[in-house]
Amino acid sequence: MKKVSFVIPCYRSAGTLGGVVEEIESTMRREEQYEYEIVLVNDCSPDNTFEVIRSLCKEKAYIKGIDFAKNFGQHAALMAGLRHAAGDYVVCLDDDGQTPADEVGKLLDKLEEGYDAVYASYAHKKHSLFRNLGSKVNELMTRVMLGKPRELYVSSYFAVKRYIVDDMIRYENSYPYVIGLVLRATKNIANVPVDHRERKEGHSGYTLKKLLNLWMNGFTAFSVTPLRIATTVGIFCACGGFAYGIYTIVKKFINPDVPMGFSSLMAALVFIGGMIMVMLGMIGEYIGRIYISLNNSPQYVIKERLNAE
Repeated sequence: MKKVSFVIPCYRSAGTLGGVVEEIESTMRREEQYEYEIVLVNDCSPDNTFEVIRSLCKEKAYIKGIDFAKNFGQHAALMAGLRHAAGDYVVCLDDDGQTPADEVGKLLDKLEEGYDAVYASYAHKKHSLFRNLGSKVNELMTRVMLGKPRELYVSSYFAVKRYIVDDMIRYENSYPYVIGLVLRATKNIANVPVDHRERKEGHSGYTLKKLLNLWMNGFTAFSVTPLRIATTVGIFCACGGFAYGIYTIVKKFINPDVPMGFSSLMAALVFIGGMIMVMLGMIGEYIGRIYISLNNSPQYVIKERLNAE
């Protein structure tokens, strides 16, 4: 009998986590061909989320609890959950009830068909305007920077096979990005449509700062495309500056009375100087992340484990 591990990163979910666990339990009772476990990772939530996890772990031996020493982010929590998951299939979903656990059978059926990874897709997302905009930017970034196929929809609700998990958890650098790890491991990925629910309580833990950090992780950890874009822009600016210089010289020979423009010179200097600063900043970002990784900065620090080795 195959085993399914449910990995749930938890943050400000004291009021919703119990309902998510109950839905998983009722759903898996119908999926009798599978054993299952639940791995709950508390990302140093400021409310009493870990107390809820502690209570669930005391009641049920198949629930594992992990408590972070500080907030490391959703993707670090996913990595910790993946390392503690023992299932043949691993399903990752949200703690707020918006990802429907009762439709997990659709994802598992696709894995049984032979796909290595399956992402839930939504016809209508019930996130806020800010989160939907963030999702669109993330979609564009993964397509341009990570080579994601245009037709593939990626979300926080997905299922992967054991060998994909084993490859993902080999990644020990300081800035994990789960979507990049999946795309690095396989292209045999499918989508299944599911319903996206309204949030019952609370609000998203993603702020603009966290979204920007997430995107930065994505395209600096798994792609050198930004550096190639910077090189291309630099070449374009250099060619443009050279052409403009030739034009200025020819113009001066044709009409010696033409005054040399201070404003245009300053505009060109500011533009080129700005581009140089952007390129240096991008290179510095890569170098800084290399430095932090060489210092073995951890992806996360676990403060306490419950029902887990």
